[in-house]
Amino acid sequence: MPNPIATFDTTEGVIKCEIFLEQMPITASNFIDLAKTGFYNGLHFHRVIPDFMDQFGCPFSKDPKSTRAGTGGPPDGSFTNLVTGGKETRSNGGNIKDEYAARISNEPGTLSMANTGQPNSGGSQFFMNVVHNDFLDWFSPGESKHPVFGKCVDKASFDTMVKISKVRTRDDNPITPVMMKSVTIEGV
Repeated sequence: MPNPIATFDTTEGVIKCEIFLEQMPITASNFIDLAKTGFYNGLHFHRVIPDFMDQFGCPFSKDPKSTRAGTGGPPDGSFTNLVTGGKETRSNGGNIKDEYAARISNEPGTLSMANTGQPNSGGSQFFMNVVHNDFLDWFSPGESKHPVFGKCVDKASFDTMVKISKVRTRDDNPITPVMMKSVTIEGV
């Protein structure tokens, strides 16, 4: 079966990404579960940096000017691993276990799990790479370890990622909020 496709409908345009379900089943299943429950709808990009990335997925970012944006995660609970059929858990603030399965680099257009820098601290936040950030690869010698779980499917999607990264900001937060109107999943 082909990998699922996520459609990110933002106020700056549409981004379509292949989700690497087979290669990254825990991280991808977590993302798909959150998207299907509407978790991401109405949230805002809370951190965008040109020539680096766009970060998204904090529940506190529903208010685009919240000082807590970037500090939250999903509720604790469980979700189904769509590859194995087993149950996975979100705990300690909605965190999932680190998945260092596929050696996929943080190339331009990829989706990568954000975390606090501590082990097993990813949850709902992720970022869209707009350049090759290989120093963030989980298999790189650096301290930052961010597993990639998807990639945009076309140039138009990548161009929208870059456009978001270049909006005017104050402290890396967009001055004019960029909202995720919806995230929909096809193929699962």
